[in-house]
Order: sequence, then C-alpha cells, then structure tokens
Amino acid sequence: MLASIGYAAAYTGVGIALLALGFVALDLLTPGHLARHIYEEGSVNAGIVLSAGFLGQGAIAFTTIWTNATNGFGEALWYTVVFGVLGVLLQALAFLALNLVTPGSLGSALVQVRFHPASLVSAAAQLAVAAIIVASIWP
Repeated sequence: MLASIGYAAAYTGVGIALLALGFVALDLLTPGHLARHIYEEGSVNAGIVLSAGFLGQGAIAFTTIWTNATNGFGEALWYTVVFGVLGVLLQALAFLALNLVTPGSLGSALVQVRFHPASLVSAAAQLAVAAIIVASIWP
C-alpha cells in the first residue's frame, strides 16, 4: 500500500507539472498575463480554453498511466512525462494553426472579458488534440 501511495504522489506531481507547463504555453500564446485575465478581469473565454487544455492533459496522463502501469512504475512515469509534454506541444501547435485560419488574433479574442465563440472552437481543438493523443496511446 505504501508503494501505491508513493506512485500516486509521483504521478500527481508529474500531472501538476504538466498542467503548469500547459498554463505557461497558453500564457505565451495569449497577450497579457493569463491569470489576470481569468481571475481579475473575469475572462470566461480564457477560462474555457485553459479548462479544456487541463482536461485534455488529464486525459493524456490518465491514459498513459492506465495503459503502461503493468510495464513498471519508472516506465509508466516516463511515458506520462513524454506524452504529456507532447500533448502540450501539439495543443500549442493546434492553437497556432487555428490562429492562422481565423481573422484577427485568436489570442486577443480569448482574453476578452465578453464571451467570444472562438473560445469554444479553441477549446474543442484542445480536446480534439488530446483525444488523438489518447487514441495513439490506447492499445
């Protein structure tokens, strides 16, 4: 049981680090400070996209752990890191690709306080990328 508690703590630590990495990536892709847009200005758009990114990262981490746990703790933890970082990078790439096909700046639309439908489109792209990665991991 103590080993399982240690595994859970390690996986959670990696998961939190991946969420932080995803936050930093989205912060770099949007103008201003993402936390201020969400917590001080009340940008629902930024909250929607960040939430979708977090849910996607959670799905990637869950799937990696679930499908690799029998290979041993070290290998499963390593796969979680690799696929989690890949998820952040591919979600950022999807954001940039979406920005290329939308008029104006997607990042600027996502930090507006007033609701903007682009937040739903961007959130869907984040979740779709995560689903594709999950499908590539699942045996």
